Amino acid sequence: MVAGLGGPVLAQAPPPTEDPASQQQASPTYEETVEVVGATPIHGVGVDRDKIPSNVQTATADALKRTGGSSIGEQMNLGMPSVHVNEATTNPFQPDLQFRGFVGSPLLGLPQGLAVYQNGVRLNESFGDTVNWDLIPTNAISSINLMPGSNPLFGLNALGGAISIQTKTGFSHPGHSVSVSGGSFGRQWVEAEGGGHTDRVSYFVAGSALSEDGWRDFSPSQVRQLFGDVAWRGGSTTLNATVTSGVNRLIGNGAVPIELLDEDRSAIFTYPDETKTRGTLLTFRARHDAGSAVAFDGMFSYRRGSIRTFNGDDSDYDECEDGDFGEFLCSDEGEGEPVADQFARLIPVDEDDELNGTNNTSKTVTDGWSGAFQTTVVKPLSDRPNHFVAGATFDGGRSNYEADTEIARLTNERGTSGTGLFDEEAAVRLRTTVRHAGIYAADFFTAAPRLTLMAAARFNYSVHALRDQRGTELDGDHSFSRLNPAVGLTYELSREATAYSSFSVSSRVPAPSELSCADPEDPCRLPNAFVADPPLDQVVARTWEGGIRGHRQGLSWNASMFRTANTDDIMFISSGPLTNTGHFENIGDTLRQGLELGASGMVNAVRWGVAYSFLRARFDSPLTLSSPNHPDEEDGEVEVEAGSRIPGVPQHNLKANLSATIKRLTIGGSVLTTSKQYLRGDEANLLPTIDGFSVANLTASYAIARHIALTARVTNLFDSEHSTFGLLGEADEVLGDDYEDPRFLSPGAPRAAWVGLEFSFR
Repeated sequence: MVAGLGGPVLAQAPPPTEDPASQQQASPTYEETVEVVGATPIHGVGVDRDKIPSNVQTATADALKRTGGSSIGEQMNLGMPSVHVNEATTNPFQPDLQFRGFVGSPLLGLPQGLAVYQNGVRLNESFGDTVNWDLIPTNAISSINLMPGSNPLFGLNALGGAISIQTKTGFSHPGHSVSVSGGSFGRQWVEAEGGGHTDRVSYFVAGSALSEDGWRDFSPSQVRQLFGDVAWRGGSTTLNATVTSGVNRLIGNGAVPIELLDEDRSAIFTYPDETKTRGTLLTFRARHDAGSAVAFDGMFSYRRGSIRTFNGDDSDYDECEDGDFGEFLCSDEGEGEPVADQFARLIPVDEDDELNGTNNTSKTVTDGWSGAFQTTVVKPLSDRPNHFVAGATFDGGRSNYEADTEIARLTNERGTSGTGLFDEEAAVRLRTTVRHAGIYAADFFTAAPRLTLMAAARFNYSVHALRDQRGTELDGDHSFSRLNPAVGLTYELSREATAYSSFSVSSRVPAPSELSCADPEDPCRLPNAFVADPPLDQVVARTWEGGIRGHRQGLSWNASMFRTANTDDIMFISSGPLTNTGHFENIGDTLRQGLELGASGMVNAVRWGVAYSFLRARFDSPLTLSSPNHPDEEDGEVEVEAGSRIPGVPQHNLKANLSATIKRLTIGGSVLTTSKQYLRGDEANLLPTIDGFSVANLTASYAIARHIALTARVTNLFDSEHSTFGLLGEADEVLGDDYEDPRFLSPGAPRAAWVGLEFSFR
């Protein structure tokens, strides 16, 4: 039997084919499958997973749904063995999603090392390579492939891996369902989906609406997502038209001084930290089978999106220390230049009216486009099986970026009240155009009955154009090109076990947001300011990987080791008294290496899974980094020795889950255990780490009638008081001299529970 996508995932089982009530009454069965995965972003004719020389991880829609997660980040963290999430903003829809120490995040300033695709469309934003996870509707996902290593076939940013998402159609997911739920944090959530088809035409529509107050102070969020797909198939040709849309308002008030957190875990430092995302993605796909051996795939997309941020912060402005300007406001806590407002007037300081806050706002509007054409030939070569794929891609975007800093006052609750006066020097108006083109080819050749050889290569060419709308300082033109190869082999030890090994190379080019913030003599405050742009080199990652995997009668298992070395890695270097001030720089070499172990299976009506990953992420080049808030700083800097661990990356992750079906009741539980990690800003590893933690979750479903199920979910069952992320900051300027500890932590959510009803008609 051929499955569209498959592979070991925690407690994965074949998708159900009956209505919920009949599923509960019958014991699940296991059927061996030939697991097929897409070797490229637009998938095309899939490759037998046992011929892929890396530890591919996959998840179906049903496996993701069983996690109970409300966002794609939460679902992947719970359901995919090697994924880890840092909650830097503490908003579940804005995760820093990590895989093998590489991150895909919505936050500017992080080194984006994961490539993310939906139906072959690259979702990394052209301005900063960021990923807006909140615009991906979870109930429209058919499957997810997590391709590990520096796979060149997935293009730019696939340094540590690539995430390839395929969405549902009326052919693959006919039927209708509606679910409503509510509970902790004032959350109200409605999801609906429906699909159907005739012999030639299908439709599928999915929507989701979620509102919640949030568990922290002043932290409400709203998520609105819509997805639609229309498909036509006739003989050997299939056509798809897809629309994905979202309008969201997310509050992520971020890390809190550790001393304030000890007093109140729901407290925030300053607020609001608001992000408004709006986006529409149109995708057109075509597939034609030219006989039994050749297939052609094509894709074109257009995307329009906007990101607006509003961050209420404390201030690094103060009364000028220069006596000639003693009654006016100056930058750099009074030691810098006098600040002129938008009317070119110096801003006066009143002793009775302290200007101790700022409102930092930004707006990014992007028009993006992409296209791809791919040919697959599955035809014997020298009388031996051979799978060849080749293609060409192009994508790009045109962005308008605006940023302003308004002088404000902090309220008694540490919110901000604007004055209507803006720092004229901090204003940014920037237009960028990014174009990427690539050609690639890969071949999987069965050189012997049990041995398959793989070779692949991709050539990338990128052009960036930056145009300053307020002058010429930000103007710049940059081009990058590189050929990245990959080789590997798989060997069938038996019908139930396969060994594999591979070497792969991938790269990423500096994003416009990095090129425009690369001068250490003139630092910027992300995401709100940019300066002149000395060139940066592209980052190159090289991955060695080897392992063994197997499956037998409902049991799947894997063991793998990997080593990824980055050269010319790019990092945001802190350069000022505020934690979000600095510049981007090529810092030298970094290394991520480790191992992954996993097993999952199904026995009668019991599903189970366990996965462990060890990861050593370190700096391989000595560095001198600016870290003015570090207790051991000298002249605002710390020395980072080669071998120091990269902050925010835990060494150990363990996941386990178990679920059972008894007549109409299905109940499951999961445990996530994460080890300690260093704080961002403590790259020298001199301060105490963030403690490791364990979190247990429960899910349950009861079929009250043929088409109606009652659902329940409890997260953080034992109410663990843990933190998932930390950084260094300065608390006493806002909270007073009693708050001297520079450590800020992002607290994990407390125990929470939700109940709901699901109506399903298949």
